[in-house]
Amino acid sequence: MSHSTKNRNPAYTPKDATPEQRFPLRELVLFGALLAAVLAVYAIMGAAYSTRMLVEAACYAILALGLTIQWGYAGQFNAGVMGFVALGGFCAMLFSVPVNDAFWGTELPGELGQVLLYGMAATLIVVGVTKLDRFGVPKRLRTVLAIVIGIVLYLIVISLLREVTSQIQSQAGFIGGFGLPAWVGWIVGGALAGGVGYFIGHVCLGLRSDYLAIATLGIAEIIKAFLKNSDWLTRGTATVSPLPWPTPGPAELGFTLSRAIYLSVTAVVIAVIFFLLHRAYHAPWGRMIRAIRDNEVSSAAMGKDINKRRLEIFVLGCILMGLGGGMLGTFNSLFDPQGYLPLNHTFLVLVMVILGGPGNNLGTIFGAVAVYIIWIMSEPLALFLMQLAVTLGENAFGWEAPSNMDSRALQARVLVIGMLITLVLRFAPKGLLPEKIKTLG
Repeated sequence: MSHSTKNRNPAYTPKDATPEQRFPLRELVLFGALLAAVLAVYAIMGAAYSTRMLVEAACYAILALGLTIQWGYAGQFNAGVMGFVALGGFCAMLFSVPVNDAFWGTELPGELGQVLLYGMAATLIVVGVTKLDRFGVPKRLRTVLAIVIGIVLYLIVISLLREVTSQIQSQAGFIGGFGLPAWVGWIVGGALAGGVGYFIGHVCLGLRSDYLAIATLGIAEIIKAFLKNSDWLTRGTATVSPLPWPTPGPAELGFTLSRAIYLSVTAVVIAVIFFLLHRAYHAPWGRMIRAIRDNEVSSAAMGKDINKRRLEIFVLGCILMGLGGGMLGTFNSLFDPQGYLPLNHTFLVLVMVILGGPGNNLGTIFGAVAVYIIWIMSEPLALFLMQLAVTLGENAFGWEAPSNMDSRALQARVLVIGMLITLVLRFAPKGLLPEKIKTLG
């Protein structure tokens, strides 16, 4: 035996050794309680209602996984989840809705395509003007030229676009869809959300976390406003429905069985995402992302490209948000731009990640399902308690029941979620299943 082996500290653990795995008692207890809650909902509310709740919770789990890799892996606080969810729902609608012959059977597609080409050309011209400083043009003059030319070209293109879109609305209503399978829209929705995230990342990832949150929140509202006011593209406030499912719908199999099949599809998608994220988290790429999150200065000193890695993780999270938004929109069989709300599609996802544990994929899935069950069941539970109180009050004190008990019970969801996040931040600030940080030494 060598001298170094004799003198080695017995508590020493080689870096390539696998640390001892603890028994996952907390995980078993929490998921056991979650299973009991799901079974209780099935027993009280029925199979059809409960299965729908689980499908929507599974779609929200995909959104939460997208946020947890941005916030948990890289420390990026994205307050614009709603915008990426809306982009996913829009693509699911655009690619799955049947073709509108009233639009495609006329000259309007060609006119619209011509205007879009003008817009692309105008964009390239403005980008080219911003590069004039490379040819000796002063930067101040370059900036003024870019702004002036950009405004002039925008006014020209937008006037042409309004003429075409007004004709589309008067002759065809809106452009319709492509009549393709819904899963094509899911994939394109994820890609579109990732592309928008790439653009946002180039502009905003240099900001501090609080300014990044403000910027993403504003961009989400811009996306919603665009979809809401583009009647020629989305029918605006008139909504688009029904959206076809990629699986047999309720008309063929009934509500319970059709929703159960859709639930199995979402479960497979979550399993694939979880597997890929788990591998990435424990790979050198994942360790590098966490190192950048914990200490940017040290990571930069080690030669890591911080901006590139932060952009990668931001785009990846946006892709998952677009994918989840497409699946959620298809399941609801409705695209309504007004239905995308910061409370439902940003704050609620944030609560799911906080409850489960930022950076823990399994905890995020648990938090998504648990929070959504609480969110959905708070209304009927509050209504039951209110009716019970009214009955007791009428019998004992002669109280009169208020006429708006349903709306009051609906608002109880916000109260319950507010109390939940307060308790979690007080007693489990890292979540019920916090990120597991392994230390070797």
